[in-house]
Amino acid sequence: MTIRIRRATIDDAETLLRLVRRLGEVQGAAHEMTATVEDLRRDGFGPSPRFEALLAEAADGSPVGLALYYFTYSTWAGCTKLYVEDLFVDPNCQGAGLGRRLMASLAVIALDRGCVALDLAVKSDNRARGFYERLGLTRKGSWQPYGVSRDALRALASHA
Repeated sequence: MTIRIRRATIDDAETLLRLVRRLGEVQGAAHEMTATVEDLRRDGFGPSPRFEALLAEAADGSPVGLALYYFTYSTWAGCTKLYVEDLFVDPNCQGAGLGRRLMASLAVIALDRGCVALDLAVKSDNRARGFYERLGLTRKGSWQPYGVSRDALRALASHA
């Protein structure tokens, strides 16, 4: 299978959202998604992009994979890191090396931009954990992700 990987443009916003929704469906979390095409256009392709994305396309141009990422800063390392927010490979294309190619492309971007690391979070029940480990990614010790959002975020802000 011939696959082309390229950087997404503003014209790809609908495709990006469609692939992210498919990822949500695969993870059983599509009901949690609230992003819109307008959100992606504004936040990924405006004057100060908050994310970037790679698209994988089959020879006929149909989208078969996605890597959406952004950059963070590590005060401990004193350097930038690339954070992979979403990685999706169409289930019909899994096992053909596309995920590895997307991750390798992300690694090239990270190195080109002077990043010290490439990070992502994986749900404990995600069967792709073995895939990431085969690529050399390791679990980060005892770190546990925490977060606050929506109503709880507003409640926290009310204490400022």
